[in-house]
Amino acid sequence: MYPRLLNILKTNSFFLFGPRGSGKTTLLESIFEGEKKLWIDLLEPSAADRYFLSPEKLLIEVRSVASEIEWVVIDEVQKIPALLDVVHKLIESTNVKFALTGSSARKLKRGGANLLAGRAFIYNLYPLTHIEFGDQFSLKESLTWGTLPRLQRYQQREERERFLESYCHTYLREEVVAEQLVRNVRPFRKFLEIAAQQDGDIINYSKLARAIGVDDKTVVTYYEILEDTLIGIRLSAYDRSLRKQYIKSPKFYLFDCGVSRALANHLHLDVVAGTYSYGKRFEQLVILEIFRLNEYLRKKFQLSYFQSKDGLEIDLVLERPGSYRIFVEIKSSDSIDASDISNLRQLSKEFIDTKCYCLSQVPLTSEIDNVKIMPWQNGIREILKIDDS
Repeated sequence: MYPRLLNILKTNSFFLFGPRGSGKTTLLESIFEGEKKLWIDLLEPSAADRYFLSPEKLLIEVRSVASEIEWVVIDEVQKIPALLDVVHKLIESTNVKFALTGSSARKLKRGGANLLAGRAFIYNLYPLTHIEFGDQFSLKESLTWGTLPRLQRYQQREERERFLESYCHTYLREEVVAEQLVRNVRPFRKFLEIAAQQDGDIINYSKLARAIGVDDKTVVTYYEILEDTLIGIRLSAYDRSLRKQYIKSPKFYLFDCGVSRALANHLHLDVVAGTYSYGKRFEQLVILEIFRLNEYLRKKFQLSYFQSKDGLEIDLVLERPGSYRIFVEIKSSDSIDASDISNLRQLSKEFIDTKCYCLSQVPLTSEIDNVKIMPWQNGIREILKIDDS
């Protein structure tokens, strides 16, 4: 098992959300190893049938062993949202704590669940970061196949292709429909393929809606589903006016490079350094790394992208109260000169109290006109103030 950076406090009941295959069950097995617990897996048909017909059976079962256990783990709790009412009662009436996993809170909320009215903490788990991989991290492998923990079981190219194809078919396409997050599967499938091809681009809702034969509002809902199920992240357009941030179209990045390539039907293509595709995947990976580490380590930065009226664009903006603004450009090259960072150089003069970084594959750190050019791993550590110790 890879050591995970997510720090789960065992002093309180909690939800652990994350896409299928991100390692939720493995993490909980490690956390609760050796402890007396009741483990319920709602992916098992017999368990799902039992509680779907009679959620109150959980009340009887837990109370009968409450004096012998400290924790109840319920895997994939979104399968039966009605169980949360029972969990709520048990938290109020016993000393038992609950660990509840699921793909997202979306179905729970739609089913009327109140997420235990704040009585449970909420954590999100994502695919592996380069820090969690440690010495086993490979940039080429991560750009090509992604970083889902379950994928790491497979070493052969065909095995990995089949895993990702199956993942996209059975989970992203079929299970999202099975969970009644969408009712018409055909346009949603087309949407997933196009969204993967346009990964990291500014969203054009109208154009995408025309391409798949639905209205703009449906496309907006599709992106909300991907975000709520942690299958992607949204970057708002940065503006000093908060109101304008919500007027401008966002960018969207799917949660894993391998899944993006599978949905776009690109798994048969090699990821070759120096190509447009390579640069796009590298940008996606670095932004996902910053997003995950920012959340795991509770750095509290808000992430956005910047585009001026003249088309000047910056890949990433990080802000938080009481701290300076950070502009980040991401370049996959191993050699950066002044022309590569012209946008950052210009903005560094226009925006005071701002630090500018270019994260790339250069071997050493350098600086041009107040723009720091760094190896991407070192840059992430410096930006997020991650202690290597």
